[in-house]
Amino acid sequence: MTAGSAPTTPGGGAPASPGELVVVTGMTGAGRSTAAKELEDLGFYVVDNLPSSLLPDVVRLVDQGRGVQQPVAVVIDVRSGAFFDSLQSTLARGATGRRTTLLFLEANDEVLVRRQDAARRPHPLQGGGRLIDGLTRERKVLEGLRGDADLVIDTSDLNVHQLTKRVAEAFGTRDSTRLQITVVSFGFKYGIPVDADYVADMRWLPNPHWVPELRPQTGRDAPVSAYVLGRDGVERFLTEYLTVLETVAAGYLSEGKRFMTVAIGCTGGKHRSVAMTEEITRRLVERRYDAHATHRDLGRE
Repeated sequence: MTAGSAPTTPGGGAPASPGELVVVTGMTGAGRSTAAKELEDLGFYVVDNLPSSLLPDVVRLVDQGRGVQQPVAVVIDVRSGAFFDSLQSTLARGATGRRTTLLFLEANDEVLVRRQDAARRPHPLQGGGRLIDGLTRERKVLEGLRGDADLVIDTSDLNVHQLTKRVAEAFGTRDSTRLQITVVSFGFKYGIPVDADYVADMRWLPNPHWVPELRPQTGRDAPVSAYVLGRDGVERFLTEYLTVLETVAAGYLSEGKRFMTVAIGCTGGKHRSVAMTEEITRRLVERRYDAHATHRDLGRE
């Protein structure tokens, strides 16, 4: 679409590069809410059902409150009523000063009718007529915007995961679309983490708690780590478990999931689980995954 001049920094230095503005519009039932949720997950500041006349004001407030590099996405549709008519002129004037992409979501009437029936909601332009009448009116209102759109996605044959993948491919960055893996140690006596996607039990290993000189230390200390990682079977476990995690990680990304929590447990969450959590995280980072370790129950004893 259009872009205005880049704003300058408060100190009068080099201009700051403004973040992207994505305007999401399209047919009711074509997936606007799904696209908006995915953009939010990608780090965009998202505003839904915004009157188009307020678009420059929203961008200005985001620039002031979050900085000009904060990407913004707004969902504008026929629910905005008369305000909707001014969207094309607002974008044509470059009134936001940002690089703007108009995303139009489309689907055929048969699919839209089925989705609206499943949602049990009337079409905003249906009035006293049939659902198909509302869709016909909406297509007429939107035909100009569809012609101006930078990106049109026909969602007729897409499920939710496929649509989110398309949006991520179009607007995601390497950092916003990579899988983030949290490896958390815990003690079974305090309960399994409720947000765990995968749980591994380290109670099959000898417990450093019963070694007097190791008892006061934790799995983050070198002597305890060496004791745990040096046990028979540990290297085989790590090799095979990392293979499982990498397989799952690839599946998560293909399904549009970008967060995975791996919980590593022992009795108290002090020795074995901590040492193994640190080692699993280290090996994931070596394989270029965005992984970090956290220790839920360390210090509770």
